[in-house]
Amino acid sequence: MRLGDLPTPQVLIDHRRLRRNIERTQELAASAGLALRPHAKTHKSPVIAKWQIDRGAVGICCAKLGEAEVFADAGMENIRLPYPINPSNASRLTALMSRASVSIIVDHLDIARAWSEAMQRAGRVLDVLIKVDVGFHRCGIDPGPTALGFVRAVDGMKGLRLLGLLSHAGHGYHASSEDELAAIARQEAEILTALRDDSTHVGISIEEISVGATPTLRFSANERGLTELRPGNYVYFDRTQVALGAATLDDCALTVLATVVTKHDGRIILDCGSKTLSNDQARGITPVGGYGAVLQGEQDGSGGSGESSRSSGSGGSTRRIDTSLIIERLSEEHATVAITGNAGYTSLQPGDRVVVLPNHACVVSNLVDIVRLVEGDCVIDNIPVAARGRIA
Repeated sequence: MRLGDLPTPQVLIDHRRLRRNIERTQELAASAGLALRPHAKTHKSPVIAKWQIDRGAVGICCAKLGEAEVFADAGMENIRLPYPINPSNASRLTALMSRASVSIIVDHLDIARAWSEAMQRAGRVLDVLIKVDVGFHRCGIDPGPTALGFVRAVDGMKGLRLLGLLSHAGHGYHASSEDELAAIARQEAEILTALRDDSTHVGISIEEISVGATPTLRFSANERGLTELRPGNYVYFDRTQVALGAATLDDCALTVLATVVTKHDGRIILDCGSKTLSNDQARGITPVGGYGAVLQGEQDGSGGSGESSRSSGSGGSTRRIDTSLIIERLSEEHATVAITGNAGYTSLQPGDRVVVLPNHACVVSNLVDIVRLVEGDCVIDNIPVAARGRIA
């Protein structure tokens, strides 16, 4: 099947770019002597997770139990949930433990105690990691003076086995420079290794130190004391990661194929609204506006000029962003694109197709039932997004 045979909008996954992203990141982790455990919430696909594991990943992460259940059904044997799962889900988690090696995080003593009690009732032992707040201020214990007391308490709870420490440097998404991203990765490692050393000093073994965020990935791989990397977005990348310097345009494997449905003075309308692109804004060191970027150099037929990407050495054509087109507003089914350059002129007409790079690939995955795996303008496979919508 050719791309031209598909109705739009469609979420496309470039097979070559996807495989290259998997390969590069696995090599990065291996060269640093670190385990790679990809976060599967980006693709939500057991098919792609298997490719990651076959290449060397030690397992996967899932955001919610519903996701983990889908991946366990598909044969994934090692699943980590770096999310504060509530003990009201004890029966589901216990059932999951019968099918896969499972670990979760804890960051509140009452929750940890409840899990301890649930595991004792079930006659099981649950592997846990303590989540540490390294600066994002979302989940995680304060790494200050009370942190060691928390570690001591969890380590002493029956029914729980303390594996280590875990963090997510989500504030890296708001960094304003490469130096700031490097500093965030360095501080994250220092916080975790200091708590590990304090724990070791009082006789508590901390085997794992796990970090996870695509923007800081390239810096975390050079930090000492870590044992595991948990990036997710790297498998596809997106406009935000390009703006953060974590990827080039040519690295981005996920795009959206859309059609111009109408045209009026100063604007065109695409058929990829918020149900396809999501309302997420882009973030990054390089300021970017709008709800995605219209690409050139693909099966888009736009034929205009744009801003060149950096070469990634892939041997593929260099992508460009059409800077004269700004996706300024999304409705559910409409993307309103302002024609800001070329004196308000674009050659695009109703019926023409364009390729859009989304701001946030992970959300786009959750909006469709299947993604189209493509090579050039050929669809080589349809990959179900099996864990989409599994929010509980």
